[in-house]
Amino acid sequence: MPKKPEDWLEVASQQKTNAIFKLFLGYAPGVGKTYSMLSEGMRRHSRGEDVVIGVVESHGRKAIEELAAQLEKVPRRKIEYKGTIFEEMDVDAIIARKPQVVLVDELAHTNIPGSKHRKRYEDVQEILSEKIDVVATLNIQHIESIAPVVRNITGITVRETLPDWVPLTANETVMVDLTPEALQNRMRRGDVYLPEKVEQALGNFFRRGNLIALRELALRQVTEQVDRSLESYMAAKAIQKNWAVRDRLAVCVHPNTYAQYLIARAARMARRLDAEFFAVYVDTGRNASEEDRKSLEANLQFAESLGAQVVRLKGKSVADTVAQFVREKHITQVIFGRSPAKGWKKYLYLSPTHRFLRESPDVDIHIITQENS
Repeated sequence: MPKKPEDWLEVASQQKTNAIFKLFLGYAPGVGKTYSMLSEGMRRHSRGEDVVIGVVESHGRKAIEELAAQLEKVPRRKIEYKGTIFEEMDVDAIIARKPQVVLVDELAHTNIPGSKHRKRYEDVQEILSEKIDVVATLNIQHIESIAPVVRNITGITVRETLPDWVPLTANETVMVDLTPEALQNRMRRGDVYLPEKVEQALGNFFRRGNLIALRELALRQVTEQVDRSLESYMAAKAIQKNWAVRDRLAVCVHPNTYAQYLIARAARMARRLDAEFFAVYVDTGRNASEEDRKSLEANLQFAESLGAQVVRLKGKSVADTVAQFVREKHITQVIFGRSPAKGWKKYLYLSPTHRFLRESPDVDIHIITQENS
């Protein structure tokens, strides 16, 4: 059975123990990832750290070459493939040299057949396992699950990718940002590509619309990693209080005919708040009719179509189970629905709601009356 991302993250965490993996993430070539990585190396070197270059791709950029010349380079390994000599990063030579920090450009690169590992990120994992810090670079389009999105946006197929779990193993991720207009100006000055390639690039991959979309993808990736870091910190420190850094909205879904109205209201609220959106169903183990099962599936599919992350939970008490989910996911807003009820029937609704209020952490609660028509 293939490993899940969580398994890889656990392995990577065990491997690197005392080694630090820092990643400079960009949304397109030319935003300054390699320059930022080299500048980081220069700063560490000036502080007395032993820094070497494992591999840097200058692509003929003078500023990169001038910076790289100021740091020690570990000679690359020469590999013959189909009658041509190629150079790849020499993992064994780096480990034998035993520096404190190694700089590794273009993390998603595929090594030439005959190399120790198939992919450069695998080289990095081995270096980290030897307790050597790695500072690396990566463009957003090279992340496996994002590459198809980039193809839809730009029409260009990204050939070299790496699994989603790899950037998540970074201890620190820095987005190297530049406005699309500034990047296009850099290109026109000849800072990114040779002059004869500039106009073609600006009319294809580097169109302003493409760059805006790619930048948005990169920002979302970094936001996700920051959220994970905060969740890990709060779990490690046993912080139960909700830190409402970003709104997370959960709507409780039931197998009744009025739930879609509730879900639609919740989706609109999530959009207004720019909140992460969850649709939660709690299976209490009670037998449900075929009609109810079909209605539930239709409701959950409807929620998914509106951008919700569908969560199915099991528990004897809906109130207790939802309260636990709110704590674990740091939900900031919860939406419950109720049908108009009179007389003694209204107490059937109030009891679990009061129980939830007792069990849940600080959270905003919205109770929406569902019409019976």
